[in-house]
Amino acid sequence: MIKDDNSRAWEVIVALALLTRLPLPHAPKAAFARQARAAWAFPLAGLAVACIAAVVGWVCMAAGLPVPVTAGLMLAALVVTTGAMHEDGLADTADGFWGGFDPARRLEIMKDSRIGTYGVLALGLGVGLRWMALSATLAVGVGPMVAAAVLSRGLLPALMAWMPQARRTGLSHQVGQPSQSVALAALGLAAVLALVVAGWGVIWALVLAALAVGGLAALARAKVGGQTGDVLGAAQQVAELVILLALIP
Repeated sequence: MIKDDNSRAWEVIVALALLTRLPLPHAPKAAFARQARAAWAFPLAGLAVACIAAVVGWVCMAAGLPVPVTAGLMLAALVVTTGAMHEDGLADTADGFWGGFDPARRLEIMKDSRIGTYGVLALGLGVGLRWMALSATLAVGVGPMVAAAVLSRGLLPALMAWMPQARRTGLSHQVGQPSQSVALAALGLAAVLALVVAGWGVIWALVLAALAVGGLAALARAKVGGQTGDVLGAAQQVAELVILLALIP
């Protein structure tokens, strides 16, 4: 058993282990038995990788590098610190949703490690648009990037809580279904963090991102009957892009 006074700390470690590739303290097995409860800390995982990207951005700007180069290196930092798991989910989701003709075949395609035409296009467009949006938001600093990182991950527990799982295997099934209170806690934490770093404009950005994620959720239900780890990755990417676009000054 995990002592109650340490449980929150271990849940933060679990959330970081699930959503990043950062070096972390070794967590006890009991902590990973409660992975769904750790979903409230997903925004903190976003904050961690965003802070690293922000440091990269500040160094680049101090060195006088052009804004597009700075944005590209910041985006590279986000990709490296997450192991590109969300980008992988976006590509797999695009391949599966439009490469199969029935739910079983779509799920099979999504599980395949190979990437197809739809995945390549989704990945290229997603990364390219995020790069351009991030370049535009740097006019007001790194706040919008940090806000997008925390809010996009703060929306994921809601998707996990209110959507059925499309398969009985995979990372999403392993993590489990967080309670509605955990989902609301994640969203509340993300909103507070985003407000601190980017101001009141994040409220409108959050509304737009929630609508975009809701649209993706409806599509996922129609295509495969629910959510998977790949769908969650795609949702993070879509939400991050929408938030960055909404916060362009």
